[in-house]
Amino acid sequence: MTDQPTLPPAAPEPAPVPVAPAQPVKRTSVAAIVSLVAGLLTWFSVPLLWLVVPTPLCAIAAIVAGHMARAEIRRAPDQVEGNGLAITGLILGWSLVAIFVLSLLAVVLFFGGLAAFLAYLASIGQLN
Repeated sequence: MTDQPTLPPAAPEPAPVPVAPAQPVKRTSVAAIVSLVAGLLTWFSVPLLWLVVPTPLCAIAAIVAGHMARAEIRRAPDQVEGNGLAITGLILGWSLVAIFVLSLLAVVLFFGGLAAFLAYLASIGQLN
């Protein structure tokens, strides 16, 4: 025999660890960000009486961009996120529209009621 020492048998290679498939990186919808920013500008421009940013334009931009973002997210929910941003922009935009319509209705009803009251007083002869 030979004088060389015998080496112990090599340890078996460990089994490969299964790797989960990589999750696709989601991107935030640009339209959702635009909707949120326009919605915030809508409410920041109300007290400034349209001196800085035209409030109706911001409200319309928030509404349109919000609906576009929601459609984009529904088409590719595994690739695009930002639904909360879009909904927030929509709420801010539509709430300003609702307040504008209610304010307009209040003004029309006030002056219409005033005109009706004056017409009533004139018809009964109390107004000269």
